[in-house]
Amino acid sequence: MSELKEKWQGWLALSTAIMAVLAALTTLYMGKYSSRAIMSQGQESDQWAYYQAKSIKENAFETNKKMLELQLMTQKGLSTEVIAEFQKTLNKYADDIKRYDVEKKEIKDKAEAIAKIKLKAQEMGGNFAYALIFLQIALMLSSIASLTKRHYLWYIALVCNAGWLFFFMDAWLLFY
Repeated sequence: MSELKEKWQGWLALSTAIMAVLAALTTLYMGKYSSRAIMSQGQESDQWAYYQAKSIKENAFETNKKMLELQLMTQKGLSTEVIAEFQKTLNKYADDIKRYDVEKKEIKDKAEAIAKIKLKAQEMGGNFAYALIFLQIALMLSSIASLTKRHYLWYIALVCNAGWLFFFMDAWLLFY
């Protein structure tokens, strides 16, 4: 009987040690992807602020262009040189407006790409957190099983590892 008891305690200790290592690994990944989500949020916010700045500048050029067009229409008897200067300035404004429109599209695409990275990192970090919860429950049950010598608690702890495996794999594959 003593040999059977020692064998069970050996398996209990080994499985608990493995769960502790898996918990450390899961915590590492949870932190990595949670940090990635936070960093991506900052980058995304920066891109949207940059987009807004470009929009404001584009709007200023559009307003100035419209004002010049109105001035040109209301002015009578202007020399061809002055009209040419008006037209040169209007063309520059039109070019700047087009440039800002292109730049805004690029910035928007970059912000949306960062948002996708952020959302994936959030989902992965969350799944690693769920996986860690199952390991913590399993570790607690294994510890109680060791103290109380109740085998069924250890078996429940081993079953809890299925929850860890599910969420750990889901964190990588995002199937759920």
